[in-house]
Amino acid sequence: MKLGSLPGGRDGRLAVVSRDLTRAISAQGIAATLQAALDDWAHRKPALESLAHELETGRATGIPFDPAQALAPLPRAYHWVDGSAYVNHVELVRKARGATMPDSFWTDPLVYQGGSDDFLPPQADAPFASEDWGIDFEGEVAVVTDDVPMRIGPAAARGRIQLVMLVNDWSLRNLIPGELAKGFGFYQSKPATAFSPVAVTPDELGEAWRDARVHLPLVVHLNGKPFGQPDAGTDMTFDFGQLIAHAAKTRRLGAGSIVGSGTVSNRDRSTGSTCLAERRMLETLDQGKPMTPFLSFGDRVRIEMFDAAGRSIFGAIDQRVARVA
Repeated sequence: MKLGSLPGGRDGRLAVVSRDLTRAISAQGIAATLQAALDDWAHRKPALESLAHELETGRATGIPFDPAQALAPLPRAYHWVDGSAYVNHVELVRKARGATMPDSFWTDPLVYQGGSDDFLPPQADAPFASEDWGIDFEGEVAVVTDDVPMRIGPAAARGRIQLVMLVNDWSLRNLIPGELAKGFGFYQSKPATAFSPVAVTPDELGEAWRDARVHLPLVVHLNGKPFGQPDAGTDMTFDFGQLIAHAAKTRRLGAGSIVGSGTVSNRDRSTGSTCLAERRMLETLDQGKPMTPFLSFGDRVRIEMFDAAGRSIFGAIDQRVARVA
């Protein structure tokens, strides 16, 4: 099942989207918004699945689905926590600045809590005030949970995953050092995040969803040219069950909580990268200095994932870097 949010109100209007992403049908008779559906998921899910079946079999026709008009599946959420599950990526960051990595990074996930009150639509401009901030994209995978109790274990946490989607976790690299030096974490350096046009139930991924990981390449294009396609399942040190359990160590997670994987990264350098910072790190290690610039106004980033038959699963995050009005 694929779910999206169409324009209408601050939280959008819930719609079921066809597998080929061409048609959508309103789910207003079941739940007004995706958050409302997740709040009562055990009862709402069967009705949504029935509507999805009607759409796929032609019993319901719906309307054309335009990803460019879609909002983020959850236009705002109660909780957005992003991890750094690809420790290979973290290791590169530290190596490029000559710092060693503590052994604990391989056993204890890194996470930060991001702003969740204003997510960007998947194909809307990404607004920034200055190119000097070091504008960077980050291609990721995220899951959406139902209610998660405190101190849940990783195995049980995997059963709390209800939806999967893609992420562009925009970062302002030149603001990060100053913020982290204060010892209080990210804020201004982590602007509004973008998500894919639809969120899908894990069964839509078939064999690609196993061990609470998505075993498919995350394909990134920059200004129409291939940038990277690392496999999201390979080299993911912490699966989503482990990330959720880590986040719930001292608190409950409410239905609709979003948990991100962090920048997808492979040790195999031939697969490329899903962010500029990683490419710049590799250039620093190989050539002594970074060669690839951060983004400029007008640059376009596209993030997408395809099934084995080459069909887009989530639709594309396709955004232009724009100067804020």
